[in-house]
Amino acid sequence: MAAGRKKAVIFDMDGVLIDSEMVYLRSMLAFARKRRPEITESDLLGVVGRSAKDSWEIVEKAVSNGQTWEELREEYRNSTDVYETTDYRKIFRQEVRPVLKILQENGYLMAVASSTRLSLVRRVLEENEIIGYFNTVVSGNQFRQSKPDPEIYHYTAKQLGVREDECFVIEDSTVGITAAHRAGMTVAALIDDRFGFDRSLADYEIETIEGVLEYLL
Repeated sequence: MAAGRKKAVIFDMDGVLIDSEMVYLRSMLAFARKRRPEITESDLLGVVGRSAKDSWEIVEKAVSNGQTWEELREEYRNSTDVYETTDYRKIFRQEVRPVLKILQENGYLMAVASSTRLSLVRRVLEENEIIGYFNTVVSGNQFRQSKPDPEIYHYTAKQLGVREDECFVIEDSTVGITAAHRAGMTVAALIDDRFGFDRSLADYEIETIEGVLEYLL
């Protein structure tokens, strides 16, 4: 069943192009437990898919030791650099590259719209040699409100020169799915049951990235 003719495909990065969510979550959990040992993984599940500010506000609430989220984030940055030590080629979803090639050959415009800072997004795309497939790369840091606010998706559509209803989005997290839905785009949710994501607003659910081809070709 095709999703109707679309002109553009927009990918989230973390959890979609790379399987990074658990790497980041475990790193933040280890940090938080040094301040409050009883913190559990479920206490921090809300950080997945969110911007740095939103994530660290959740950590602040879980740690609850009087430190602000800014102070906690600064300590974390000084104690570990998960972004520098992570090998993004190892957690890259290898099925992504052939899917991008097929979509490009079929005339789709493509973009990445990620809550992650732009320099890291570009690094991940460059290290995995896929940056050339994308017409634009957008970071949530460019906006006042991050996902689930739809602003990032409205902006990405504008950058691509298409209407929102001409866009097909691949997301995994609750906040990402919500943002794309609110923007009026068609959303395919990549199934990941480790984090308790709510996929109810997605138009489709896919088990692997290749699943999008069923709806786009």
